[in-house]
Amino acid sequence: MRPAPAFATVGAGFPSIQQRSAMHSAIIDLPSATPGTRRTLTVQRFGTAGARPCAYIQASLHADEIPAMLVADKLRRILTALEAEGRIAGEVILVPVANPVGLGQSLMDHHLGRFDQDDGKNFNRDYPHLTEAVAERVADRLTDDGEANKAAIRAALADALAERTPRTETEHMKHRLLELALQADWVLDLHCDLEAVMHLYTLTPSAEAFAPLQRLLGAQAVFLAEESGGDPFDEAVSRPWNELAKRWPDRPIPFGCHSVTVELRGQADVEHAQGEADAQAIAGFLTHAGVLSGEPPALPEPLCAPTPLESSEPLTAPVGGVVVFHHKAGDRVEAGAVVADILDPLTGDVTPVRCESAGVLYAHSATRFTLAGKRIAKVAGTTLRRTGPLLSA
Repeated sequence: MRPAPAFATVGAGFPSIQQRSAMHSAIIDLPSATPGTRRTLTVQRFGTAGARPCAYIQASLHADEIPAMLVADKLRRILTALEAEGRIAGEVILVPVANPVGLGQSLMDHHLGRFDQDDGKNFNRDYPHLTEAVAERVADRLTDDGEANKAAIRAALADALAERTPRTETEHMKHRLLELALQADWVLDLHCDLEAVMHLYTLTPSAEAFAPLQRLLGAQAVFLAEESGGDPFDEAVSRPWNELAKRWPDRPIPFGCHSVTVELRGQADVEHAQGEADAQAIAGFLTHAGVLSGEPPALPEPLCAPTPLESSEPLTAPVGGVVVFHHKAGDRVEAGAVVADILDPLTGDVTPVRCESAGVLYAHSATRFTLAGKRIAKVAGTTLRRTGPLLSA
């Protein structure tokens, strides 16, 4: 395991948050979907309200991706200790459970946190694309002052979102999360895959900004796109800045919000030591970003170079049956390699599943039975050029 940056660690005998923390915790009530039910969002704030730089971090928007909630808890403890030392230079907004709706969804003892059981929609899709609404508001207000332009765009983003009217409980939840994140300089959306190694998704212009995070987390794949399709949460807060800068190249428009989706390995990777190391890495990145004060930790050598998301190769099962993987997540595979066999248990027929690309097998399914047409693995290649929606369902 990589060495953790040197931040205070919370363990036995450490004073409780109530004793040490100036953290401000707020509860946001979500409208009840049915009589007699009530869900809330808990928002934990560190530092000075409105201070810059501001980092917004949320965990488990896909509510069955449990490693993110463990890391958020470890990070809260680190931030509590750092705040007691006066080391929050800006502001950190932490939402440790971003999806209370999905957290309560289960069917026959199986947690279903990726899709809303009400309408089948992915909790991390279909966020509003606010670029056009913002452009209408700022077209006559942009000047040669980059900071003034940034402030005008932030205000316009808030106004454009406020004009939208959520209806369902889930829509209200997504609206409030976006409302919190839109004003941040940095947004980290903590997720995980099924069985996977650490990997990141971010906008192409943000690759350099998140290089320290990539290195501190030991990411084995980093995927870049200017639009991945499906309107995920992270792009809802960052894409407008990229698109507005392109629309007005003659006006200085600083990149007001860098966002990243952090895939904390696989769903079963829930361990105290690993969660602590990931939280320490995130705190180290926040120091590099100036959100926390102090000496930034040294950066390890990167384990990969960022690659276009369009070159990520999804492997789908041509037939249904028992899946037998030839490689584990993190293995490097060559073009044409057999990644898995699919066994027909009735006939004994074996269908190999090969990859077209050479690269890292960064994720694969957690179950070992598949239906025809289902995605069973993903390879971080460099040669493919996929079109259309680039994210999985």
